[in-house]
Parts: sequence; C-alpha cells; structure tokens
Amino acid sequence: MRPLLLALGLLLPACVASPEERAQVLAQRFLILDGHVDVPYRLHAQKERGEPVDDVGEATTGGDFDFPRARAGGLDAPFFSIYTPSELEAEGRSREVAEELIAMCAELLARHPGRFELARTAADVRRIAGVGKVALLYGMENGSPLENDLANLDHFFELGVRYITLTHGQDNHICDSSYDTRHTHQGLSAFGREVVQRMNALGMLIDVSHLSDDAFWDVLELTRAPVIASHSSLRHFTPGFERNLSDEMVRALARNGGVVQVNFGSSFLTAAANGWFGRYRQATEAFAAEHGGPDSPESKAHEERWRAENPFPFASVSDVADHIDRAVQLAGVDHVGLGSDFDGVGDSLPTGLKDVSMYPNLIAELLRRGYRSRDIEKICGLNVLRVMEAGERLARAQGAQARL
Repeated sequence: MRPLLLALGLLLPACVASPEERAQVLAQRFLILDGHVDVPYRLHAQKERGEPVDDVGEATTGGDFDFPRARAGGLDAPFFSIYTPSELEAEGRSREVAEELIAMCAELLARHPGRFELARTAADVRRIAGVGKVALLYGMENGSPLENDLANLDHFFELGVRYITLTHGQDNHICDSSYDTRHTHQGLSAFGREVVQRMNALGMLIDVSHLSDDAFWDVLELTRAPVIASHSSLRHFTPGFERNLSDEMVRALARNGGVVQVNFGSSFLTAAANGWFGRYRQATEAFAAEHGGPDSPESKAHEERWRAENPFPFASVSDVADHIDRAVQLAGVDHVGLGSDFDGVGDSLPTGLKDVSMYPNLIAELLRRGYRSRDIEKICGLNVLRVMEAGERLARAQGAQARL
C-alpha cells in the first residue's frame, strides 16, 4: 500500500489535493516516531489477569496499537513504554517487572521478525523503517528499576532502553514527581545526579515528563545532552496542572536542544477535560466511602449514573494542534514532536486520534493551519532522531558508551 500511496501523492499537487488526501500520502512518506506508547504494560496486565495476551503483530480488537493499524497510520518508530507503577519501588519489584515487560517485547520481536525490529540507535530507526518494518524502541517510564545502582542503568541500556522517564506518579529514589506533594529531594537526589551523568555517558536520553518543576530545572542544569519530554503537553492550556510544561520550561528545552513531544490525552489538552477527572474522583470517592467501597454494586451503579449525567468532554485533533502551535511559537519547529500516550490514557483520547491509524488526521490539521511539509516531517520524527544522534555523539566523545 505504501508505494501506491506515494505514487498517488506524486500525482496530487498540493493545490489540487485536499489536506486529508495529502496527509495520507505524507504519513506514509515521513518517518513517524511516537515518544510514548504503553503497549507492553497493557499486555502485561492481560497476562497478570490470566487473560489471553493480544498479539499486536496482528490485528487486535482492543487497545490503541497493533501492526496493521500502525502501518495504516504511517507509524514507523514507537517508543514502547517499559512502565513500572510507583508502588513497586516499596515492594522491591520494579526491576523484576521491567524485565518482564522487556521479555514480552522480545517475544513479539521473535514472533514477527518481518514486521518489527529492535532499534538501538537513530541509524537503526532509519534503516528499519527504510525496509518497511516497525522500529521498536524502549523507553523506561519510571527510573525505580535502577534500584539505587548505576550497574542497573548499564544493564537496561544493554537490553535496549534508550530513554528513562526519571520518575512517575510518586517521588522515587532518583527525583521528585509532578504528582507528589512531598517534594522529597527538592529536585534530583544525589543518586539522581549520578544517573543524569551516567545517562549522558551512555547516550541514553533523559526524559523530563512526570518530573516536578524543581527536578526539571536540576536536570537541565546538569545534563550535557539534549533531553526530551516524551509525553507532555503545555500548561498554558491546563493552568495548575504541573504534569504539563510551563512556557518557560518549553523555552528552556529549546535552549537545551531538546524536544517536547505533545501528549494526546484529553486531560493534557484542555482545562475542561482536566477538570472533569477531578470532579469525577471527588464524586465517586465520596460516595464509595459511604457505600461499601469502590467495588460495591451501589458504587458501580453510582459511577455509571454520574458518567451518564456528566459526559466526558473529549478533546479534538484541533486541540492537539493548538499545543503544537504554541510549542512552535515558544521553542521553534525544531523542538516539537509527538508523544501520544496511546494505550496509556484509557478512553480519554481525542476525537479523531483514537489509535495509531489516525496520525494522518493530525497531519491534515497541520496542513490546514499552513505548516510546510518539511516542518511537519520534523514534528513527526526528525526532531527526536536529531536529539538521539546528539546524545550518541556525546557518548562517543566521552568514550564511555556501551555496545550499541
């Protein structure tokens, strides 16, 4: 299908083809890299529940990602999230679960060698995409599997992890979280500072999504390599939501040479969707506390009624483009990318961006807003590849990069 679409694209001048037609062609022509796709934990959760585990190398009925839909949407290089919930750190199970997720990804790679291949470098991404396969990259979401030992950082690098989101929903032994009010370290811990330096030496990207503001600024002060925000949007549109980036932070990422990869989750995009979740939690938790807990029949019935009376205000493709617009205005087009959070934000995805087949809808919206094709191509993936290459060069210069 891809050669046919490309050929059609050559026959459809921009002045004749609609934005939708051009977008379909461009999605197949451009290298699309998504900074955050939560497939591994979705599959792991199925396994833990004793359910059949989806084979995402084939068409699936659930979730946001499978190979046929990735091909339809033009996705070439997803960062599969090696996610460990915050509570596993206290249980001492973070490394164990991270390795289970990587093992599941390895099984997928072995099952479908003609469809997927592990990418360890930016050059790998280009080569794998060039032969029509999906280049799988690993991004570790939550640094708790490092377990206070830099040897574990090297271990996961050897397994293929190419970025680490230093924390997640709670402060950990590396740094503070945007969701946690304790501010345990007032930014990076002493070990966290060692982690940043070692990641620079390895050529592993530092991901500042989920970090507290203090931790974000500590990272930017210390790092010698560009960093990414793998799945964050802009706080301008969601005032008070620290999980998103402030305008000042976006500008600082640009000065660092990094990239903000816009999250598609509705609560990251609009104040209406963000506020809905707060109201939902308040209403359902208060009711459950008085009626036998969240799993009681009364609580479940109340939740259904509340949702029916308070429908979720889904964001739209236009809202995603608004975040891209502002990030481009603040940082320049060289510092913006895509970090969908597919399979990570439940059913809150925007209208028109419900799964990996729908990147062309966003490209069409950017075309309607006057973006040039070469700038859309940067946003789709080239900007993050540039950051990967910069990190790899720094590691080579320091002479400490592990085997790629």
